[in-house]
Parts: sequence; C-alpha cells; structure tokens
Amino acid sequence: MSRMTGKRALITGAASGLGFAIAQKFVDEGGEVFLTDLNEDGARANAETLGAKAMKHDVTSEEDWKAAIKRADEALGGFNVLVNNAGIGAFGSVEDDSFESYKKVVAVDLDSVFLGCKYALGVMKGHAPGSIINISSIAGLLGQAELASYNAAKAGVWLLTKSVALHCAKRRYDIRANSVHPAFIKTPILDGMKEALGIETDEELHKNLARGIPLKCIGEPDDVAYACVYLASDESKFVTGTELKIDGGLSAW
Repeated sequence: MSRMTGKRALITGAASGLGFAIAQKFVDEGGEVFLTDLNEDGARANAETLGAKAMKHDVTSEEDWKAAIKRADEALGGFNVLVNNAGIGAFGSVEDDSFESYKKVVAVDLDSVFLGCKYALGVMKGHAPGSIINISSIAGLLGQAELASYNAAKAGVWLLTKSVALHCAKRRYDIRANSVHPAFIKTPILDGMKEALGIETDEELHKNLARGIPLKCIGEPDDVAYACVYLASDESKFVTGTELKIDGGLSAW
C-alpha cells in the first residue's frame, strides 16, 4: 500500500491504544514513524514491531518536546506529519474534580498540543507538504456534567487546531491542521470510566456506553487510525482547520 509514501510522522502517546493503531496503519500504508510516550518500554516495544524508533517523552515538558522533535528529525531525516495523540481521561464535575486534577488534564491533553505544534513547525516547514493531526474528542464538542476538565481540554484542542491551520495558511507553509473527535473507543483510557461508574468488566462497560450511540456499538482503534491516514496523506490536501467526528452518530442526536 502506498497512501503514506513519503510521509514521515512523529506520533505521541504511541505505547498503546490509538497511538499504536495509528502508527501501524501509517507503516502499513508505506509511511515511516517515530514513536514517543511516557511509557518508554511500551513505545520501544511497539517501535521494534514496526521497524521504527522511539523515546520516552513527557508531553507536558517543553524541554522534552524540543528533544523529541530533534530526535525525530534525526531518525526520520525530517518529518512532515505530527500526530498529537497523547492524552489522559478524567471523570468528575466542576464541583467534584480537584484543581490539581484539572491542571493535569489540561497540561497533558491541551498544553502538549500547543507545544507540539509550536516546535514541530520548525522542522515541518522544510519538508512540506505537511499535516498536523490533533486528537481531540467528541467531548470537545459536546458537554457532559461529569467531564468538566476533559471537556475543557479537548474543546481547547479543537479551536487551537483551527488557529494553527489559519496560521500555516497565512504564512503559506503548505501545512494543514485538523482535529479528530472520537467518541468511546476500545482503548485503556476507558478504564477510569469503568471504575467511576462502578462497572466490573470491559464487556459490561462497552454495552453501557453503546446504548447512547445511534450505531449501538463503540469504536475500534482502527476506526480512528484509518481517518488519520486520510488526514496525513495527500488525499486530504484541501482539508484544513476542520474537525472529523468519529462517533457512531452520537453528535447527530
């Protein structure tokens, strides 16, 4: 397959879940990847599987971002795709959640995207055409009482992405930026929700979540990965500053 031929991607949060699924699809389609994650062992194991390289990366650290971009640049001979995927979940209302938890969610889910876009552009401008893909959430578009900090962070990713897209267009960088908004996907990020809801098994949780989705199922990591292949490839060369919902019809209610 060759949809990603010539595409070289830095992917964060790639030790498991969506990050690894996206990396696999990119490689399957002829692309090259560099993986980062706070879970260094997981990232390196996945990189070995894909014939790629990886490093430990705290996405809330400005210095770590500078180091990751330098390493990816060296490993890939420059890169032209950035996937800001790293993220954490949180379950709590504005009254129940702590300020410390709120700040952590915003740092991981939103501040990291700002840092990634800010510093990756310096490399990507020299290897255009390029694509920035920011993984937001349907929770960045639709509010829920028990997702106060997550709603705030993911909504920030949505509008930050539009700002980045317009900036790149204005400067004629030939770099696009788009956000992806999944609903519930079968990844480890759902573990915290299982505990918060008092549900014992994954199967029970998935059935519970599926009741609120028109298609009556939750998503698979590949559902998001295929979308990212489209946004990273030249097939989407006229698509920038937009949001792609992968939510089983949830936002159409």
